[in-house]
This record gives sequence, C-alpha cells and structure tokens, in this order.
Amino acid sequence: MDEARAREVLAAAGVLPGPAREARLLALGENAVFAAGDLAVKVGRDAELLARACRELAVAVWLEEAGVPAVRAADPAALIVDGHPVTVWRRLPEPVRPTEPRDVAALLRLVHELPLPSSFELPPRELLGGVERWLRLAGDVIDPADAAFLRERRDGFASAAAALTPHLPPGPIHGDALPRNVHVGPDGPVLIDLETFSADLREHDLVVMALSRDRYGLPAKAHDAFTATYGWDVREWDGCAVLRGARETASCAWVAQHAPSNPKALAEFERRVASLRDGDTTVRWYPF
Repeated sequence: MDEARAREVLAAAGVLPGPAREARLLALGENAVFAAGDLAVKVGRDAELLARACRELAVAVWLEEAGVPAVRAADPAALIVDGHPVTVWRRLPEPVRPTEPRDVAALLRLVHELPLPSSFELPPRELLGGVERWLRLAGDVIDPADAAFLRERRDGFASAAAALTPHLPPGPIHGDALPRNVHVGPDGPVLIDLETFSADLREHDLVVMALSRDRYGLPAKAHDAFTATYGWDVREWDGCAVLRGARETASCAWVAQHAPSNPKALAEFERRVASLRDGDTTVRWYPF
C-alpha cells in the first residue's frame, strides 16, 4: 500500500473534518497514519490486520482505565473500508523533545505491573507471525534463497523461544518497545502503536533495546539509562540470545515487504540477511 492508495481509503472512510488530500502523513509502514485537526487515522495495509486493529482499540480503553499514559481512541470501533481496516484516534500534541530510552523504560514498568485485562484476551506475542506475510508481499523481488533462509530461522527460533524459562513473571507487554513508539508531549511520555500488545514474556520488551544497542547504534550510555530506569538488564538472562535472534529474523523480514517499491529497502534487507547468514552480530543495521 503506497500513500496514494492510503489516501483513497482515507477519503472513502469520511472520518476526517476536512479533505483527505489535506491530511498530513505521519507514518507509512504496515499502517498509513494521517493527521488532521484533533484526529489521527490509521489505515491498515490489508484486511488481515482488522482483528489486530480492533484489539488495539480495546487495549487503548484498558490502558486509559488503568491510568497508563497512552494514545486514546476517538472511536471505539474499527471500520473496514475497501478492504482496509481504519481506526480513529485523538491526535497527540507536538512533541516537546525527542524520546529517550529511559522514557520507554518508565512506561514499561507501568505496563509490566498490570494484571491481564478481564474484558478481552491478549494473545501471545507473535513476533515471528508476520514473517510469512512480509515475505509474500516482497514477492520475487527478493532472492528465494533468502526467503527460505528466513523461514528456516523463523521455525528454529520459534521452537527455541517456546522452551525458554523466563526471569520475570509473564504478563502484559507492549511488544514493540522502541523510542519511536513513545511520544513525549507537554504532559510527559505516552505509549503509541498499541497493536502489538500481548500476554507473554516481559523479556520481549527489554530485548528490543538491547538489540538497538547492538545493531542500530544506540549509545551504551542510553542503554544503561534504560536498564537503570527499568531496574534490570535483560542481557544478564541466558534466554536473551534466543529472543534477540527471533527479533532479528522478524526485523529482517519486515523490511522485505517494502522492497518491491523501494530500492533502499531492498538494499537494507540484503544487508541484514547477509549479516545473519555470516553470523556477524557487529554489522550495523539501519532503521527503516
């Protein structure tokens, strides 16, 4: 789904106060996110994401009731428009500063203290569940041998992750706890992008930042601030390498879906696959 298609769906949804062509595009990934007036709208890539969109709205209501700072839904129901899920949110104010890893850690502490919701069920973290769909979207633009390699890694790490003994008690997690999923407004940090909320190993949320340090150039000082704020360093846990490997596999496949329309995505995908094939954990990956 490119921006033009997303705007067509946005116009057909008729949920914004003004013309869809005037809405500001905030992000374009699995969802296109637009903003206009005091609303933000997410347009999902395909109908397969409808159930996840509905759950994200339920999570938003649950977090609001629990007092956890997070993005709030403007409409509790998801729409399906021309085969795309559409959800409407309260637009956040402009950020007052960039998000720091310690902001993420502070919010994770709140989330990890919550009991499971009683009004709906959180699924296990399907970290590797999107790999097949992302590879399918990549089509024949990527080398079939690379796709087969990632499928094999997916299966191996899925089995290894299922056998892990956690250090922390399992429970609600964000599922994609990156600084880009925290917004620092006038009232402080709030969680955004709630669609990967799950009930699983809390370590999933902490491995994200450890991988950012090792692969994406996060300074060691910033990671130290994250672990100090949270109160524990997941790298001390002997299961860390398994969850890291699973997340690397998923992150590599995620980039593949953009390869058909973006040569830079294809180049990044090939960089990541090569480093995984070589077992070189020092190769720098670049956010996409």
